[in-house]
Amino acid sequence: MSSPGGPARARPEAGETAPSGSLVPGARHRWRGVGLAVLCVSLLVVSLDNTILNVALPTIVRDLHASTSELQWVVDSYVVVFAGFLLTLGSLGDRIGRKPVFLGGLAVFAAGSAASAFCTTAGSLIAARAVMGVGAAAIMPSTLSILINLFPEPAERERAIGIWSGTTGLGVAIGPVAGGWLLAHYWWGSVFLVNVPIALAGLVLGAAVLPSSKDPASKPPDPLGAVLSTAGMALLLWGVIEAPTRSWSSPVVLGAIALGLAVLAGFVLFERRSSHPMLELSFFSSRRFSAAMGAMALVIFALMGSLFVLTQYLQFSLGYSALQTGLRIAPIACILLVAAPLSMVAVRRVGTKPVVFTGMSMIAAGLFLASRVSAHGSYGDVLPGFVLMGLGTGLAFAPCTDSVMGSLPLEQAGVGAATNSAALQTGAALGVAVLGSLLNTRYQSRLTPLLVRHHVPKPLLELITGSLGGALAVAGHVGGRLGAALAAVARQAFVSGLDLALLTGAGVVAAGAVVAVVLIPNRAPSPPVPACDAGSARPGQDGAGAGLTPQQPGGRAPRGSRSSRPPRGRSRSRPR
Repeated sequence: MSSPGGPARARPEAGETAPSGSLVPGARHRWRGVGLAVLCVSLLVVSLDNTILNVALPTIVRDLHASTSELQWVVDSYVVVFAGFLLTLGSLGDRIGRKPVFLGGLAVFAAGSAASAFCTTAGSLIAARAVMGVGAAAIMPSTLSILINLFPEPAERERAIGIWSGTTGLGVAIGPVAGGWLLAHYWWGSVFLVNVPIALAGLVLGAAVLPSSKDPASKPPDPLGAVLSTAGMALLLWGVIEAPTRSWSSPVVLGAIALGLAVLAGFVLFERRSSHPMLELSFFSSRRFSAAMGAMALVIFALMGSLFVLTQYLQFSLGYSALQTGLRIAPIACILLVAAPLSMVAVRRVGTKPVVFTGMSMIAAGLFLASRVSAHGSYGDVLPGFVLMGLGTGLAFAPCTDSVMGSLPLEQAGVGAATNSAALQTGAALGVAVLGSLLNTRYQSRLTPLLVRHHVPKPLLELITGSLGGALAVAGHVGGRLGAALAAVARQAFVSGLDLALLTGAGVVAAGAVVAVVLIPNRAPSPPVPACDAGSARPGQDGAGAGLTPQQPGGRAPRGSRSSRPPRGRSRSRPR
């Protein structure tokens, strides 16, 4: 592989480490399969966490007396911290080495999981989940940046990213079923405790087989950027999550949302002026990078938000156990697992644009079908929507990931992977917050006037309107015709909110599909020819990675540049 902007270096002997940090050919071919397995298993434990938790949410409602807003924070405290620290820890990996950051992340994640398993209040569980988010923020970008260094060749990288993307689907598939099985045999804390041995196994194997790599030109850390991004996102999500309880017109809610947006705007301005920004805004000048990342964020917004509300529907409204719910969610993930690697085959045939557009359109159609359910529905009513959601996510996810990472130079894989992962976690957090809040707002608006009219005491009123689980618990305690009527009304109010949330998600993803088909390039740009060769590549060199310019990530020449074709006369030192 030629170095950026210069001729190829002499290759070290097999088993040594190249200066860039990736394994050289002999060692890479010997160990990279094992290394890919370690990375995917470690990614699995991160992607498993939210999906395995979803089926436990109703149990947490009963055992910890958590309200719907507290449930949202149980999910989002992990995701907010995850997203807030991704860029900092991704750039830290570029600076000090991706392997030590990856291994440290596994250790922190294991500790946070163990603490979560033994929490006795919703508040302590939210805090422990935040610790898990720090560990996950170190793991996820490291897996992708190490993978890019293990598989620098485009064709092999595509296959590896397909497997990496499919691992996320595997986590979605295993999570609900494993969570349901654990809840059928053990207490709810087991869904967190199961992470510990997986993380420890990844720690031991990763230390043994993964290569060390880092960016030789990495920048200093950006702690102020990390504080601004995390604080801004936390304020924004707090306002969205608390709005149903405090009302959307509450000055506290509106103030939190406005302040969160202001802090995030300040974060962007600070990053533009910083000499060592955490968020490389120059990446977004590449349409391939920014459009694909936006599409992925919307896909995860829809997937995680819909899973949050649909698992409660399957358990509370249709009456399935945790294990039965997990088995019924599995079609989404099983189809995703198959479709993600195959999507890259479709991309090679027809290009990125039609594959991503088709996938996002399928997700929107699946959410629309799922939004048609009623309080007296059945599993057959939601199954077609599940199938479309799984197939659409699988088609869209891997091509978008490859577009994002393929648009970046190899040396910036860590911060690029972190930016990619931050977009995913931001999408997930907003999906749970926005769709969950829409459901909760509609649920409370349908129940509160009815209960106030019947002079229900305030403690019972708060319990009933706090969550469907609380309403069903009160209905079971009251019993008789009154309890049955309360349960029926609560289920109808919940399904009305569910329909609103899913229909909103469908509209968001459909709009994103239109934007994606306009903005995402259909094919990756041809690699530029090294400038030092005056437009002619040496025999045996493909020119990949050569002639990188600071204006365009991934070595793509700026529009109007003549660097990709031989000059007729005197070569220019700068593109036009």
